[in-house]
Amino acid sequence: MYGDLLGRAAEDVEAVGPVFHATRRFAADPPGSVLPLRLMGAVHRLALSGDAPELARCLPSLGGSARIEETWQAFLATIDRNQAVLESLIAHPVQTNEVGRAAPLLAGFLGVAAEFGLSLRLLELGASAGLNLRWDRFRYESGPWHWGPADSPVVLRDAFIKPPHIVNERMQIVERRGCDTTPLDPTLETDALTLLSYVWADQPARIARLRGAIEIARTTPAVVEAQDALSWLEGQTLLRTGVATVVFHSILLQYMAAESRARVGELMEAAGERATNTSPLAWLSMEPAGASARTQITTWPGVATRVIGTSPFHGLPLTLQAA
Repeated sequence: MYGDLLGRAAEDVEAVGPVFHATRRFAADPPGSVLPLRLMGAVHRLALSGDAPELARCLPSLGGSARIEETWQAFLATIDRNQAVLESLIAHPVQTNEVGRAAPLLAGFLGVAAEFGLSLRLLELGASAGLNLRWDRFRYESGPWHWGPADSPVVLRDAFIKPPHIVNERMQIVERRGCDTTPLDPTLETDALTLLSYVWADQPARIARLRGAIEIARTTPAVVEAQDALSWLEGQTLLRTGVATVVFHSILLQYMAAESRARVGELMEAAGERATNTSPLAWLSMEPAGASARTQITTWPGVATRVIGTSPFHGLPLTLQAA
C-alpha cells in the first residue's frame, strides 16, 4: 500500500499538486532523512489522532480495507486540507521502535544468562522509546518452544524459522537503561502516537505488537537518556561485580559516523580486557548485513564472538546459525 501511495505521491509532486506543496520545504533534504517515510508518518498520525476521518476509514491500522484508488483520494485530500500542520509534522525525524527485533536479541540475552549464571544489566544504544529494554516481558513462540509470560500483551509468534535449541533460561534484570538522540516516552500519549504513526498503516500485526509493548512500558520502568550513542557509552561504567552487563543495539550503526562506530568498538574491547567471570561483559547487535540483518554477540572474558542468526530487518523470523 505504501509503495502504491508513494508512487502516486511522486507523480503529484511532478504535477505540482498538494504533495508538492506539503514537501517542497524539504526538497533538498538528504536521502538518509527518508522524506517519503516522514510524509507517510505525518499523514498516518493525522488519521490515528482522529483529524483525518475520511482517510482513517481506509487504513487497515484503523480497521479499514478500502481499495487503493479510494485510499489515494482520501490520502491526497488529507494532505490538501492540512498543509500547515503537515509541514510541521514532516519536519520531525522518523522514530521507530520495532518490537519484533527483540526475537533475534533474545537468543543472545539467554545465552549470556546461561553462560555466566548472573543477573543481567541492560544498556541499549539508540533505544528510541526503550521498548526493547523490556524484552523479558514479551512472549516468544516457535512451534512447541516458548519463552516469556503467557499473558503478555506482546506475542512474537513464529519467532524462529525452526524451534530453537535454546535453554529456557530464567533470569533477573537489575537495570534497564539506554540512550537516544531524540528519545520518546511511551507512557506519554503524544509520544505513543508518534511511535504508532511510523509503523506502516497496512501492517496491523506490527501495530498490535507495538501497542502491547507500550502497555508493558507503563508498568516496567526503564530510563532512556537524550544523548548520542558514543557520548553516552563513554560515560557508562561497563563492568559491575555480580552482574553481567549487556550492551546492545539494533539497526543503529548505519546512522553513526565511521569514526564513532570505531570508537564504540574500542570502548567495548578496552572494557572487555578487564572483564572477569564475576563481572562479565557482552556486546549484542542486530545490524544490516546485505539483504538481511545479522545478530551476533561478543562476550568477555575470553573475547568469544559468534553469529546468532539472520532475519529480516524488522526481526521476524530469525534463522538461527547452525552450532
